[in-house]
Amino acid sequence: MSELSIRPSIGAAEYPTLVTIWRSAVDATHDFLAAADRDEIEAHLASDYFPAVVLSVVEIDGEPVGFAGTLDGGLEMLFVAAAQRGGGIGTALLTYAITEHGVTRLDVNEQNALAAGFYAHRGFEIVGRSETDEAGRPYPLLHLHLGASS
Repeated sequence: MSELSIRPSIGAAEYPTLVTIWRSAVDATHDFLAAADRDEIEAHLASDYFPAVVLSVVEIDGEPVGFAGTLDGGLEMLFVAAAQRGGGIGTALLTYAITEHGVTRLDVNEQNALAAGFYAHRGFEIVGRSETDEAGRPYPLLHLHLGASS
């Protein structure tokens, strides 16, 4: 039986591994993303995005297979390696982010219907929408809040 564990990131030394996980996840789930935009985002992960959040890494038998980034009650990123999708890793990461980091809100790409459904199934509700992503690119975002109607 494989052992799943979640731990804080060890920092910049593991950023290359996290970038590889990100690329695998994005290639599997973000078919709407233009290659140039994907490459631009990837180029800023280690230098700008990872240092700006609290990173939690999920491992199976000691090998990183996913990660989440949180900041001030928001889930800023959650990615699971493509080969590991569908095995409960995303749910474990989200639960950890909620219980350990107080996550109550997140944004998800509107075109990523599987991710939007994943969060809806776990109690997040749409409270708003933006026509573009945070960088002004043409990827609408859905703004979600945990248990918004309760």
